Amino acid sequence: MGTMKRSLLAVPLALMLSVAAGCAPSDDSDDAKASESTASASAGGECAVDQLPLTTSGKLTIATDDPAFEPWFTDNDPSNGEGFESAVAYAVAEEMGFTRDQVTWTKVPFNVSYQPGKKAFDFDINQISITTERQKAVDFSKPYYSAAQAIIVREDSEFADASSLADFRTASLGAQIGTTSLKAIESLETEDAPLVYDDTTKAALALANGQVDGIVADLPSAFYLVAAELEDATIAGQFEFDGGEPEQFGLLLQKDSELTPCVDQAVTALTEDGTLADLEEKWLSASQDVPVLK
Repeated sequence: MGTMKRSLLAVPLALMLSVAAGCAPSDDSDDAKASESTASASAGGECAVDQLPLTTSGKLTIATDDPAFEPWFTDNDPSNGEGFESAVAYAVAEEMGFTRDQVTWTKVPFNVSYQPGKKAFDFDINQISITTERQKAVDFSKPYYSAAQAIIVREDSEFADASSLADFRTASLGAQIGTTSLKAIESLETEDAPLVYDDTTKAALALANGQVDGIVADLPSAFYLVAAELEDATIAGQFEFDGGEPEQFGLLLQKDSELTPCVDQAVTALTEDGTLADLEEKWLSASQDVPVLK
């Protein structure tokens, strides 16, 4: 999904309330790992930093939206390394051989990021789902995360106790424009057409004001919304919709970017050595508490 836009994952309230505590400072082993990673990348031929086709020479430019929401980012500051996607971005950068001060951030709206054309960034990280349609206009890295969708309703709603997706056929549901969550609503074939919002914050406001029966977002974002943004709201359930295949997020690059294979190499390494799993555990703790709707 987009700005708010998953194994089945969730973000407990305790984590949401403590996320501002941030990351512990790196120890000597972390420094050693960074040095080894930098040395490895420097010897990596076409993927050596000085060989990469970067937007700015010697700098890795990473894009995301503004505001940048929790649990993906913390305090709307992608550069602090806190939150799942900020941490992933810096892990990818390190694996590619960049030091922290060689990373710069730029702001790109979610629904602009996957439009055709030249990009003013090296890659974008913003809960952007890998889809065949988007791949016609941009490149994606190997997936760094898989997600389920979730339906959020008011606690006093007739849909709060829904036991199946069919129970939502008569519900008015909304989601952010250009997101997989919006397409997920379309797959439910509700009687009313999906309501479309510029961002998930506006969708949440519509729910709070009783203008919509429910909103759809990726599961971690849904937990954040219920814990921190909405009062008297609950997650009615989670679901997958694309033939049972999990929704996957990828780093987005310019179409046919020469940088794509090197970013892929970094994501693959972080998957194989368990780094991405560790970051999921840290920022997006697993939970089976939300019922699965079918």
